[in-house]
Amino acid sequence: MRVTRTIVLLVLSYVCLFKSAVVYALQDEIQVYDDTINAKGVFGVEMHTNTTLGGPSVTPNPGELANLHQLRNTYELSYGIDGHFEAGLYLPIVHESQGPTEFAGPRVRMKWIGKAAPDGGSFYGFNVELSDVKYQFEAQQQAIEMRPIMGFRNADWLVAFNPVLDYTTRPGYRQDGPIFSPQLKVGRTVAKGIQAGFEFYGDVGPVVQPLYMYQQGNTLFAVIDVDRGPWIFNAGVGRGFNSYADGWTVKTIIEIPHGWLQ
Repeated sequence: MRVTRTIVLLVLSYVCLFKSAVVYALQDEIQVYDDTINAKGVFGVEMHTNTTLGGPSVTPNPGELANLHQLRNTYELSYGIDGHFEAGLYLPIVHESQGPTEFAGPRVRMKWIGKAAPDGGSFYGFNVELSDVKYQFEAQQQAIEMRPIMGFRNADWLVAFNPVLDYTTRPGYRQDGPIFSPQLKVGRTVAKGIQAGFEFYGDVGPVVQPLYMYQQGNTLFAVIDVDRGPWIFNAGVGRGFNSYADGWTVKTIIEIPHGWLQ
């Protein structure tokens, strides 16, 4: 499939080119965005759960906790405003393997889908997210995420690409400018309402001073997506490419059926 090959080559070119300072982030949401959006006036609830079974036990920032052996549950609340805009709130809770259970701090977002393609074709949109996370989970704490959404689907394939830029607003952490994290999802329909494929999460680092390839925390997941109402969920197992990335990580995203919220 020509579109798939083009996007894969684009992401791999980003992975291979760059160099310099290592960054770290709480893995409370592991998801590539497509054109999914709540209808006007519809509330949504999703639960993101993931745990990291291997990887770095320390981070580059003193006092910051590594993802290793954490269990992370994030509750995502969303509301469809008009069919093109959707507001969201994330409430991440982190369970330390030998420590307390803590609320990591809120994230709020606004998603815009300019063109959806539920019956096939190209789609595009944009998501903006603001976060205020505790220092021990993300040393940069306050940040803005800008996530372009683009892709294509037909009866057999889904391709979604998010060239994400994160910018911290906290003094002392923003001098390198935005951090680039390309994300790619490719899914193949294997049965009615079931897709299997992969998700790639890149970690190129600051745009003005990118990481060397061996420092990038790039991760690849094998995933399955099930949409056989009323249940919709995503599940995957992934592994980082090197010692700077998290090791084996298991994740699920479960959408609570809309009828339960009425």
